[in-house]
Amino acid sequence: MGNCVAQSKKSAAEIVPHDSVKVVCPTVQLYGSPTSTLTAYIRFALLHKAVSVRFVPSETPALQVGSETVSGSRETLLRYIDARFPHPPLIMQGYHEETTPLIVRVVGLQHKSMTWHIERLVRWAEDLAARGGKGSVDPSVGSPRMEMRKFGRSYSELLELMLEHAQMEERVVFPILDRADRGLCKAANEEHARDLPIMNGVKEDIKSTGVLESGSPIYQEALFNLSTRLKSLQERCKQHFVEEDRDLLPLMEAVELSKEQQKRVVEQCLDVMQGTHSYLFNFLLEGLLPREAMQYLDLITSCGDKEQTASVLRLTVD
Repeated sequence: MGNCVAQSKKSAAEIVPHDSVKVVCPTVQLYGSPTSTLTAYIRFALLHKAVSVRFVPSETPALQVGSETVSGSRETLLRYIDARFPHPPLIMQGYHEETTPLIVRVVGLQHKSMTWHIERLVRWAEDLAARGGKGSVDPSVGSPRMEMRKFGRSYSELLELMLEHAQMEERVVFPILDRADRGLCKAANEEHARDLPIMNGVKEDIKSTGVLESGSPIYQEALFNLSTRLKSLQERCKQHFVEEDRDLLPLMEAVELSKEQQKRVVEQCLDVMQGTHSYLFNFLLEGLLPREAMQYLDLITSCGDKEQTASVLRLTVD
């Protein structure tokens, strides 16, 4: 994001949805307070653009590109960035006029991120199985054993995100939806429980594969089994997310909640998903397109308390 160096082709372990080659890198001077939420927000926006950022501590937030200097609100600065550096776009047209409940947008974006991460791990597992224990052509990946450790860390982060997401729905979202459809809460919780064995099974497969001798027949068989189980998890998650987005979340519109009540619901969700919105926050955003990541930031910063918001935003640029 915002890297001035032309990027080489990435390995299956490092594919990102907004991957692109960046060659020309104008310098943007960003003025603002190093502890300001506005400064962190604008720095995060600039990370997605083909620019080099020079931060200048100042009491007044502003952007300077060449002889142009722009100051103003967060919206003003973001619109200038998108107009001056249009690719990739960060502003979703019509976003501010949306009537979709806030929590529905939050859940939908989390579904998109988890879907991308699962797809990435499936491609990575297929690549591992195809190589049969041979090292990657990308030297940054390291030895087969080191690569398995990296794979395991990625899956552990995804698993924690998925479990926190499920807890958020069970504790906050489903009880609200139950007002519109009695019995929904029980059925939805049972659906979550059915996926736990395969999620834990993938974790155990990764552990057992990691201690096997690289390249041996049993190692190759373990990689194949891991790839197969991950594909099964991918299909289950895909079906589960589609059903929730299509059948469950629209029921939220039948539950009349004021804007303030909607914000409180999102705050409750942030309280449940503490790991996701602290050390796993960049992992969550990695699975979103730039404009989706900005939308997610807009949603949680409009609902969370100022201290929590400042902490989350600093994570995106540290």
